[in-house]
Parts: sequence; structure tokens; C-alpha cells
Amino acid sequence: MSLSSDHIRLLFGLKLRQLRQERGISVSELALRSGMAISYISEIEKGRKYPKADKISGLAKALDVDYDTLVSLKVNKKLAPIADLLRSKFLTEIPLELFGIDPSDLLDLLAGAPDKVSAMIRTFMDIALSYNMSVERLYLTMLRSYQEINDNHFEEIETDASRFLQEFASPGQPADSALLTNLLKTRYTVTLTFFDPVQQPALASLRSVYRPESRTLHLNSTLSEPQRAYVLAREVGFHYLNLKVRPYTYAYVEAESFEQILNNYKASYFAGAVLIRRDTMVTRLNELFARETWSNEALLAIIDEFKATPERFFYRLSNILPRDFGIDQLFFYRFNHTPGQTTFALTKEMHLSRQQGPRGMVDEHFCRRWVALTSLQELGFLQHHKDFDGSLCRAQLSTYADTGQTFLIVSVAHPHRSDRSDGSAGQNMSVSMCFAVNDTLRSKMRFLTNPEAGIPHRVVNEACERCGIFDCRERVASPKVLQKKRQLEAMKGALDTL
Repeated sequence: MSLSSDHIRLLFGLKLRQLRQERGISVSELALRSGMAISYISEIEKGRKYPKADKISGLAKALDVDYDTLVSLKVNKKLAPIADLLRSKFLTEIPLELFGIDPSDLLDLLAGAPDKVSAMIRTFMDIALSYNMSVERLYLTMLRSYQEINDNHFEEIETDASRFLQEFASPGQPADSALLTNLLKTRYTVTLTFFDPVQQPALASLRSVYRPESRTLHLNSTLSEPQRAYVLAREVGFHYLNLKVRPYTYAYVEAESFEQILNNYKASYFAGAVLIRRDTMVTRLNELFARETWSNEALLAIIDEFKATPERFFYRLSNILPRDFGIDQLFFYRFNHTPGQTTFALTKEMHLSRQQGPRGMVDEHFCRRWVALTSLQELGFLQHHKDFDGSLCRAQLSTYADTGQTFLIVSVAHPHRSDRSDGSAGQNMSVSMCFAVNDTLRSKMRFLTNPEAGIPHRVVNEACERCGIFDCRERVASPKVLQKKRQLEAMKGALDTL
């Protein structure tokens, strides 16, 4: 990949500084030898100036190197990670402004401490390779960070969604499949068609495919009504928000750029906002929070009223709670599980609290006391013994043994994939919204001040491998991480006695 002029200037400046320092020459001495001003040399080394050919010849002579060596984009191993970074898509495709970073400030950082920054970049690259981090995963991780630092609330998209509803929907009503279908066909000239995943098994995991050349949206014929409405709303979002750079498949997204991932998120956010009206959601939440006791059935009834999947409802909840209720110490996560198996896969997470909660772990076992996991186990039992085919809502007050922090966790477990054609068992999914129990939460949720609210309480931890609850009946692995930590602490204590 070719370098931009900014990056060529920076790379030249870094090489110049490195060569000068290797020869033990100061900036003032180099300026004297080359006949240039000290300030001009400094500007070159910071990547702000690129000298003309005659100046480069003077610098090469002063440093006793060939002209071609100085202007070549080849660098030694100390600068190689920075050169790789400059040649990558990172600095050109990642909108650094989203994260409050001025690109020129980043270049100044690279120029100011190239050896340290180079080592840091190499470390990140090695970590990414060690964990097989794909470009898509990197982009998605960055997107999640962007969501978290903004409390997953974007008022400009809320405004766009409100304007859309005022323009097209009935007063006080959300968008529905009929409205969205009509808009796609008439306003955006998109043709809708369906594909059968039984006849095309390679596409079974996709909910939709958009073909821009024919302006055709292909929908999976097995989608439920809430899933179909969401796919239609998302497609309308791309057109209404005029998002040109976008993925063409859902849910699988092969990221070609961060802009593509970001626009996919914007269209998805728009879809949630037009399907679940903000004002109606606020009203229903106020009614739920004003209850004296907790009701699993009441929450399921609200989800059903909005004709939403549990995941879509919770995700919309995360948009609204920080802005309209001041509840921003929360996190969301999703687990997938096949009944009868002992493993649970964490497939989505978002932490607005930046506190405790499940995060991707390597070779460790999530605490089996989490309601997200116990609800999946209960659902599997009911499906097998009671022919239960609905959704299961459970709430739990979870206090982490190590920190003493308490969270209200509400989890909904439901079928994710039905029995497959090969006769193997289907999958279930649990989605959970977790709230740090603090004064703000107690002031908003009345039932939290009632000892008889009907919410069970459990002491939990993060993972078996780092848990000190040794009499735990749910433990599935030994606390090897904790034991190693304590052995190290004992060693340090013994060292102090020598």
C-alpha cells in the first residue's frame, strides 16, 4: 500500500533522526554541517517538512550516507512497526476524530518517541497475531469502544429516527413491516425476494443479502416477524441516512473498512429507534420501575408489546437508560448454549460501566452462578421435560466475592436456533442487562428498596480459575490462576524476610 505525503514526511524525519543519533550528532551540529537552520532540521525530524533534493543531498553528505538510502522507504527493524502501521489502513481508514484524536497529534507522538512507540505497536501486533485477531474483529472491538465511551447513545440518530416516524408512521406508532416494505419498494425502488435456506444451506446463517446492482434485498424465508421487521428497518436506515459504504450481508459482515462497520452500526441503531419508539419505551420503563416487586412476566410482556426479540429490546434499553434515566453504570452480554453441553459461548458484550462483568476469556470457565447461565440450563431442562417453547426471564442480585460490588442482572433465555436438519439439538441464547446497584439505580427502581421484591441474591465471581469460593458446588475447574497468584504473593512475603 502506498504512503500518503504526510506519512512519507514522517518516515523521512524518523530515519533522519535515527541516523543522526546513531552517529552521535546533535541537531545543532547537523545544522552546521548541512548549512541549514536548527529549526528547519527539527521540523524535518518531526515530519512537518520534507526537504527539496538539494537539501536532502546536503543532509546525506553530513550524515555520510547515500542519497538513495536517505530517501528510501526501507527502514531498519526499530522503525519497521511504525512503517507497517503507516502502510496499513489504520491511519487512513479509522476516523480518529471519533475517539477525540487529532491525526497530527498521533504523528507527533510517533515522531516524539519512535523507539517506545515502535515497541508498543509491535506488542499490539504480536498480541493480535497470538489471538488470531482478524481485521473484522479489530474493527468491531474499536466500534464497541466507540459505543461505550458514548454510553451507546447517539442523539443525532435519535433525531433522524424521530423525523422519519413523524414523516411516515402513524402518530405515536412505531414503524412496522408493512410500512417498511412499502417504503423500500416505492421510495427506494428496492425489490424484495426470499431465499429458502433448506435449498441453499450455505446461506442458512444469513438473514438477508442486498445486491446493489439489481437493488434487490433477499430475505431468509425462515425469519420470525420481529427479525424480518428489523432487517427491513435496517435496510431503510441505509437509504434514509444515505449510508453508501455498507455491508451487503446480515448478520455476517466481512469488513473492508471501519467506515463500513460504523455505517452498519448507524443503520442498526436507526432500525432499533424506529421499531421501538423512545417516548413509549420511557413510559413503559417508568411503569416497570415503579413496581413494588419485581415481575419476570411484566418484562416479557413489555418485550412482547414492542414485538421485539429480547436482544433487540435490551440493546434499545442501553440506548435509552443513560440519556433518559441517568443509569449509565451497566453492561450487556449474550451467551449461546446447546442444551446438554457444558460449555457456554460469550458471543456479544458491551460495558458502559467499565466495571465487573464477563469479558472474553482464554481457557477459563465463566462463573456457573451467573443468572445468564443458570437461565440457559433451566430453559434446556424445561424444553426437554416440559415441552416448553417460550422465553424465560430471570432476575438476580449478584455480589462479586472479590470486590463486594452488587449488580442487578436481568436475563432472558430463549430458543436461538431450532433443531437442525441433521437431527442435532438446537441452540438457546440468553441476553442479559446488568446494572450496578447504587443510589441512582435505587432512586429509579422502586422495587430495589423493598426487601420483599422477589429478586434472589447470589455471591458470584468472574471465573472458576480465579475464584476463592472453595465450597462452590457449581465449580467446574480448579482455581489455578488464584493459586498461582497466592503462591507469588507468598514468595514476595518470604523475600522480605531474608
